[in-house]
This record gives sequence, structure tokens and C-alpha cells, in this order.
Amino acid sequence: MDDQINAPELTSRIAIIGTGYVGLTTGACFAKLGHDVVCADIDPAKVESLKAGKIPIHEDGLEAIVQEAMADGRLSFVLGSEEAVKGREFVYLCVPTPQMPDGSADLSFIEAAASEISPHLGHGTVVVNKSTVPVGSTLLVEQALGRADCPVVSNPEFLREGSAVSDFLNPDRVVIGADDQQAATRVASLFLGVRAPILVTDPASAETTKYASNAFLATKLSFVNAVAAVCEAVGADVNDVMLGMGYDKRIGHQFLKPGPGWGGSCFPKDTRALTRIAEDAGYDFSLLRGVIEVNDDQFGRVVKKIESAAGGSLDGKSVGVLGLTFKAGTDDLRESPAIEVIDRLIAAGAKIRAYDPAVSVLEMDGVEVVADAYAATEGADVVTVLTEWDEFKWLDLDKIAGLVANKSIVDSRNILDRGAVRRRGFAYQGIGRN
Repeated sequence: MDDQINAPELTSRIAIIGTGYVGLTTGACFAKLGHDVVCADIDPAKVESLKAGKIPIHEDGLEAIVQEAMADGRLSFVLGSEEAVKGREFVYLCVPTPQMPDGSADLSFIEAAASEISPHLGHGTVVVNKSTVPVGSTLLVEQALGRADCPVVSNPEFLREGSAVSDFLNPDRVVIGADDQQAATRVASLFLGVRAPILVTDPASAETTKYASNAFLATKLSFVNAVAAVCEAVGADVNDVMLGMGYDKRIGHQFLKPGPGWGGSCFPKDTRALTRIAEDAGYDFSLLRGVIEVNDDQFGRVVKKIESAAGGSLDGKSVGVLGLTFKAGTDDLRESPAIEVIDRLIAAGAKIRAYDPAVSVLEMDGVEVVADAYAATEGADVVTVLTEWDEFKWLDLDKIAGLVANKSIVDSRNILDRGAVRRRGFAYQGIGRN
């Protein structure tokens, strides 16, 4: 591992193919570092919106960076990749790699992008794979390009939704995978404005690092939820147990919070993909399969808590749901634990009134999205917190007590003051707490 790779400090010309969550953040932050960046997308309406400085995602600080970089002439948006890659020294592929029914990653978008840009690349252009892809995908991109003069490098992303800008500009590490060391050094030079260790390795190791990191974090979350179940059985408080564990420097406090299960655009897809990668390579990754199973069980445990709080049956009962996104600080509903729990509540006959600070419309049968948290609790037989938005910590519990049909709360994020809740006469259930 090198703390710094010596390279000349240059303003580089970068093209970003794909303006999804990763592509837009990557492009904007490279422009923030002083590079000349053009971002391409195939959606005309999206491109026009981005040209107007309007971003389609909820991400702290991103809109301001986009608008500032555009005003300074360092960031622009174009329709189609052909125009974007002309005259560029680096081309970042940030296209989707959705999950296939068998758990493997669909690489058709990245193959298509590589084939499309190939005729328009200048000699020596470095093509950088930023999409999360299975081991061996660098070779696949090389084959799709068919350009021996254009090296392919892996530079996986480690962006957390809700703090992606900070994660890019202040990363824990930058991982670069390449067989061509000169190309690796060139990519490393793009990060000269960033203070972080730079790990240069082979492409397979870089690609595996991304999957292994997300799998380990998912494992921590499933472990905490499993320990929470034990705490409920033996009368312990999971919050205190995790606090005691976290002081051990080998463990740390991060990702030691129980919840309704983990989700989002990365963890479910990447854990399943890694089990499939291992299976294809002849290894039974039973540990990771267990992590996924524990997570699925957790959804069911939360539903059972809500069912119990509603009197033993959810049929015809009104459930006030606080939180829809998979985590606070984002508007992303992909693989949201909240949505999974709601699906199961509806299947059990419940009626849902929901509120989320970042979601005003939800195309989901059986769910009414309302304008504020109090409207969600009105007439509720049980109220449940499913996303850890800070504003839920400071709700007027006396007001809620006058709105609900039944004073019962299931706090699947353990963010409420259970003493304050109980003093208002509510029955309170958390995760791993008596």
C-alpha cells in the first residue's frame, strides 16, 4: 500500500458515462477537485434537467457542488457517450449492473457502453470501471472495447448514500486495480487533492475488495440483529451490549446498531452476487448465505412485533409508518427494509398511512403517503418507526397520544426515548430491548 503515488499535478479531462447515483457524484466531485468533467446520459429529460443545475437525487451537498462546478466551467452534461469521450484522457464507466434472477450481476449495460465508446476514444485513453462488477470484468471490458491502446482500470466506489460527497472527498482509501502500472499511476494522479491511502493492486483484487467490504458490513448488521434477538430472550439491552462491544478497538462502534434489517441499492445485490461468484468458483460461502437469511428473518421479526402491538392480528388494523427510505439522509427506496416490512404488513391485512421526509409519492397499493408524521399516526392501532430520521426523535408524543386509536409503538430503530414514550401511556417495543 502506498500513502501517495508520485504523479504530476494536472487538471485532467474526464468523461463520466452514466449520471446515476455513482456517476453524478463522481463527476461532480472530480470537478470539485479541479478537473474538467463532462457527464453523459441517454435520457434527454435528465440531461436537460442536469444542465439546469437540478439533480434527481437527495444527497447532502451534491446540488451545490454541481451548480458551482457548472458556473466555473468545470462540469457539463451531454446526451450520449460519443460526444462525451472525444478528447478525454479518462473515461469512467458508471452504468448500472442490476441483479439477475440467479443473483449474478447483469453486465449487459457495461458491455454496451464499452462497445459504444470504443470507436471514439483517443489513443491512450484510460477507461476506468467504477461500476460494481464481478471478478474478471476488467477483462470483459477490454474485450468489449477491442482497443489494445486503451488500458482498462478498476476503481471501485465506496460511497454511502447520504454522505457520498464527503466519502468521495474524504475517503478511507482509494483502490485502483490495473495490470498496467502506468495507467494505475495516471488514475491515482486524479486523486492528488484527496488525503487518503491509495492501494494499487491487480484488477481481480480491486473488484473483490468492493464486494468483500459490503459483505462484511452486512455481516455486522445481521450479527447485531441476531444478538438483539438473544438480548430479548435473556433480558439484556442490546444498546448497552453494543456499546460495551464497540469500545473494543478491534470491533469499533460503527454498524453496531440494530434495525428492521439492511437494504439499499448495494448490500442486497452485492451479498448475493458474492455468494454467486464464490459458488461459480467452487466455494460454498455458507457464512454469507447465513447473513442473508438472518436479514430476511429480521423483517419477519419486526412484522411479528407490530402484529403483537396491534393486539395479535393485523387484519383491518391501521399502522402508522414513520420512514420509507432504506436509511435516513436519502430518498432511495431500493430494497428498503421499510418497504419490505410494509409489504408483509399489507399481506397480513393491515392498512398503511406513512410519512417520510424525503418521499411524497409512493406507487404502492395499500399505502397512503401523508404530509407529516402526525397525519401518519392519526387513528393508528400501532405506530412503527422504520427509518432513523432525526426528526422522529423530537416528535410531540403528547400530540401523538391524542391522535392514535391505540397507544402502541414499535421502534425498529431504537431512536425514541422509551422512558418518555412509556410515561405518555404507550406500550413500547424496540429491537433487543425489554
